[in-house]
Amino acid sequence: MSTKKMTLLVFSGLVFFLVINTVVRTVSINKKLSRNKVTNTIMYEYNLEKMVASYNFVEIKKEEPKKEEVKEVIEYQEESVKEEENFSNAVYVGKMTGYGADCAGCSGTGGLSCRAEDGSRHTLLENGEYYNDSDYGTVRIVAADLSTFPCGTIVKVEHPALGTFNAVVMDTGGSVKNAMKNGLVWMDLAFKTESDPSIYSTTSSNTKYTVLRMGW
Repeated sequence: MSTKKMTLLVFSGLVFFLVINTVVRTVSINKKLSRNKVTNTIMYEYNLEKMVASYNFVEIKKEEPKKEEVKEVIEYQEESVKEEENFSNAVYVGKMTGYGADCAGCSGTGGLSCRAEDGSRHTLLENGEYYNDSDYGTVRIVAADLSTFPCGTIVKVEHPALGTFNAVVMDTGGSVKNAMKNGLVWMDLAFKTESDPSIYSTTSSNTKYTVLRMGW
């Protein structure tokens, strides 16, 4: 073999070796890069999850009132409205007279239009013109317009001649009802009999009534 052919063969082998070596190195580098990329991606995702898992998120919520609390507020407001509608502490100036169980048109027994707070019957002849109230103690009995002053209403009476005393509405009559229709407050003080001399001193057109309790 000539020297020229030998040189060409060696040169070709060297070029082939360099090409193969370059390809192998390129493939090896690409694989490493690919592995590093995957590893980096996996580590990044893992670390991100770890960060999210290890961080304490605190959610602040505005507390809403419970249904029971709302209900209590509503009920309290409704009760306040009812108290205003009951006209407690309302003051009236009007007329007062007296009547007995044997008055004209009366039953003669002094049976009252209203029952007592416990549901029992109270008559002027058997029980008298006083009533023992659970809140206000011993009070006088009066007749009034029941549509304005329902049964059990307590009024403080300030009378020019009789002074100041408490009374409970437990009776009614045509005169007091008609007077109220015309805008006049008129209450009738109860006695056992029309012959009681004190009955005449009850007549007054300037009596002050202050409502202490509206109804039972």
